[in-house]
Amino acid sequence: MWRMREWLGVLAASCVLGLPGGVFACGGYESHLVQMAASEDPAESAEAVARLRERGPAGLRAMLAVHAGVASNESSDIDPGLRARVLAAIDAVSGQRDGHVSRLYWYTDFEAAKRAAAESGKPILSLRLLGKLTDEFSCANSRFFRTALYANEQVSNVLRDRFVLHWESVRPVPRVTIDFGDGRKLERTLTGNSIHYVLDADGRPLDALPGLYGPAAFLRGIERGQHLAALLRKAPASKREGLHASYHQQRHRELTRAFDSDRARIGPRLTPEFKLVEQAGGGPVAALVIGADARIGRNPPPARRAAAVAVSKSGVELPILAAAELGGAPEARDAASLTDDDWRLIAALHAEEAELDERSLALIRRENPTAAEAGRAAESKRRVEDPLVRMIREFESSIALDTVRNEYLLHRTIHQWLAEASDVDVRSLNERVYAELFLTPNSDPWLGMAPADTYTALSDAGVVCAAQR
Repeated sequence: MWRMREWLGVLAASCVLGLPGGVFACGGYESHLVQMAASEDPAESAEAVARLRERGPAGLRAMLAVHAGVASNESSDIDPGLRARVLAAIDAVSGQRDGHVSRLYWYTDFEAAKRAAAESGKPILSLRLLGKLTDEFSCANSRFFRTALYANEQVSNVLRDRFVLHWESVRPVPRVTIDFGDGRKLERTLTGNSIHYVLDADGRPLDALPGLYGPAAFLRGIERGQHLAALLRKAPASKREGLHASYHQQRHRELTRAFDSDRARIGPRLTPEFKLVEQAGGGPVAALVIGADARIGRNPPPARRAAAVAVSKSGVELPILAAAELGGAPEARDAASLTDDDWRLIAALHAEEAELDERSLALIRRENPTAAEAGRAAESKRRVEDPLVRMIREFESSIALDTVRNEYLLHRTIHQWLAEASDVDVRSLNERVYAELFLTPNSDPWLGMAPADTYTALSDAGVVCAAQR
């Protein structure tokens, strides 16, 4: 029997050369690729996945069409092993974990994404994250994106139809395992944040959404980015930079007014004199500010402070950081005197923007079968509240809190940066975002978890560096 590589080579040649039966062979070629992607042979599967990814979104559509019953979880009689291989293959072709839910295709080659954008006339939505979007243990915010945003039906439809999607790993994500010594282990990722950039077909940044947003707020943000991309594409080249700068100046003003309006709505709990005003050095007073020393590698911000930038993931990470005594003493989250309660009141005004849809809720249930089962038992006994309901409620609350903080503090700062220098490359902008807003500068290889001035009573402060190969 021919090996898969030889068989696929003949079918591909018939498609390219137009041999008799070429149309049928092309269909057979694609169908065989889809079947082999779920092969028990890892080498066959990897080769088929690679060839399907070369076909771009069409390769993913073929996978989803052939395996529709598995992807929709409607076929209860499918062998669990086959189901697991099919879902893993769909994720691999998609370029993200839970790709069978989102049905999104992600480029990981930036140049290929730019070519696709130029051919389609669509802008690029480029995600920068710690770790890989295909891995379960990517950074916490990117995991939340997969659940709250990419799984959301309305969001995924807009992403699929109006954008070329791309992701790039900024650096590996720190991962910690706590062994309780009795067979129980707790695994988590620590620190790290993620950001979506709206880029033109040349890869130039038009706008950015830093951190986690609620589905409605995220949808509004990317649609603004799409409209900006269309405006600039139609404008004469000589006017694009001015239009881009004007857009960000206007959004900067609108966010200031929106914050003032929200502040007035919640009453006098906020410090009366507080307002988002400019500092001499640029940026709003309430922005997360680190000194110049941290940006160039001296005195990097501790991991606790970086974790607190993103509320949703800090709920997962801060208990681990505290227990492990990593990152020094807790610090104030903002340069202004807003309390957590102040921000929660503001977030409550926008709670509807963080509501999860049924597809996201179904994904959460599948990820938490124990809690889901406990909820069903509680419903029948009516003695306690469904633990999954509590989990989802808390998650939506933290998303709402992240949304307002990210929009009023981080995004507003990015608007100011792009208004002042709209012609900036995405790599430079991303380095500045990670250093000054996310507080995880590239100059600190330990992401704030190995402060030089902290005594540990361990040899070499417990630092181990594997030999480079």
